[in-house]
Amino acid sequence: MIITSTPLRISFFGGGTDYPVWYREHGGSVLATAIDKSCYITVRNLPPFFEHHSRVSYSRVENVARNDAIEHPSVRMCLKFLGIEQGVEIHHVADLPARTGLGTSSAFTVGLLLGLYGLKEQMRDKHSLAADAIHVEQNLIGEAVGSQDQVTAAYGGFNRIHFNTDGGIEVRRVLIPQNRLVELERHLALFFTGFSRTASEVATEQLKVTPSKKQELNAILQLVDEAEALIANPRCSLHEFGRLLHESWQIKRTVTQKISNAAIDEIYEAGRSAGAVGGKLLGAGGGGFMLFFVPPERRQELRMRLKKLLCVPFTFSSQGSHIVVYEPEKEYDQSLADERRNVYS
Repeated sequence: MIITSTPLRISFFGGGTDYPVWYREHGGSVLATAIDKSCYITVRNLPPFFEHHSRVSYSRVENVARNDAIEHPSVRMCLKFLGIEQGVEIHHVADLPARTGLGTSSAFTVGLLLGLYGLKEQMRDKHSLAADAIHVEQNLIGEAVGSQDQVTAAYGGFNRIHFNTDGGIEVRRVLIPQNRLVELERHLALFFTGFSRTASEVATEQLKVTPSKKQELNAILQLVDEAEALIANPRCSLHEFGRLLHESWQIKRTVTQKISNAAIDEIYEAGRSAGAVGGKLLGAGGGGFMLFFVPPERRQELRMRLKKLLCVPFTFSSQGSHIVVYEPEKEYDQSLADERRNVYS
């Protein structure tokens, strides 16, 4: 049995420039961090004592006669990508719900790949693991997703991720004094808006309009440089970080009409009126978690103003996807498994 733990993420600046359709022509960059909320994947070879060939448990349970019959797209394609045909049992649980803007889908894919590599007794470095997850999601599944979530899930930490026009990805840890990181955490508040959406649906609309949004995306890209320089310099006031978040959100929400809506705009303005300097909706848009930058002395006022929303405490995390439990098992004879299954049927 193998259990992996993979962090969720908060993306501060640069979202939208991590789509290949953009960075393959213009280059892209993102400032993001992993947080102490994770998804957990359990993987093992399925013993040949069951009528089904493989079992997958997530928000539903699938018992299938063959792996290519699995409906969960990431599970099906990860198994195909790694050439795994034998029966497996896969379980998924997470600290926070899916489709909420925290990179849950990519964390799932990264964690699953790591577990399956472990099942095959193979090692995979962080860069290769992220690249594999990007390939599975963008090329095999065909989802309209960017390339930042897989990288943060694999690497962990507070990073500047650069996407080159040749498709190469560079990850640079942002060097921030620990006391300044703690101070930044104290200025951030994460609220669940209660709305859920599929990021790929929102992203599909954004990809359609990307060619006509060069001015907006270039402005979003420029803010990554400003934010990195600011956060890495202890002499700069963190208040400016909040102001840049506000500026970035005002730009991003105009990229497509699906990124925000009247309800989300109302929540954001309520937060601002309660003392938040800035903030943003996390992920592709449309719903999920909203991040606010608020002075600590006004945090309680913000929570009271948004008391109908769930405020989720979090801290930054330096850990990327990793194996928590590694207890490899011998593979069962597949012919024996098939024979037993025929007896049952």
